Amino acid sequence: MSTDAFVQAVQNRRTIYKLGKNSPVDDAKIEELVNSAILNVPSSFNTQSTRLVVLLHEEHDRLWDLTVEAFGNLVASGALPEELWKNQTLPKLQGFKAAYGTILFFEDPAHIKPFQEKFATFKDHFEPWADHSNAMHQFFLWTALESLGFGANLQHYNPLIDSMVVKQWNLPTEWRLVAQLVFGSPETQPGEKVQKPVAERVKIFGKQ
Repeated sequence: MSTDAFVQAVQNRRTIYKLGKNSPVDDAKIEELVNSAILNVPSSFNTQSTRLVVLLHEEHDRLWDLTVEAFGNLVASGALPEELWKNQTLPKLQGFKAAYGTILFFEDPAHIKPFQEKFATFKDHFEPWADHSNAMHQFFLWTALESLGFGANLQHYNPLIDSMVVKQWNLPTEWRLVAQLVFGSPETQPGEKVQKPVAERVKIFGKQ
């Protein structure tokens, strides 16, 4: 891929909330992309602590049913106003369920702790560094899925759904859920993106 093509792919990656269950590729291609992310995205000190869980079809639907259930408990307890639930939160969750799949991004602390012990000077930095790598996995897959013809949006319903997810898919209890990438056929165009001035966000020294 040329640099221009890479930049164009990054520019095309946008948040799209209205998604459908059509796929431009077979599921094997999605698996290939996820494996490529795990194998090629860098991690600090090569900790390789990111873990990915791909939910497709009925498994994807189940995730968002569980999330609805979790929020329903909040409504029942009075922690979430019922009007807000019915008018905003529930329709949003139903929109996520209408998509094709979800990728769950986790961190495995067991693969960070040995480095914290070995490099004690940087002990407090390894978890933030792991989150940096996790974010790169998110960006890689979001951009790659968009380049295939999917639309996507990134969500963060952790820690509300963590225990339910671990139980439903029999995952290690120590894994820490970081984010959820929802993807499907784009059923609308992304909204306008207002950019702050580049000059306020980038400083270059030594330019000739």
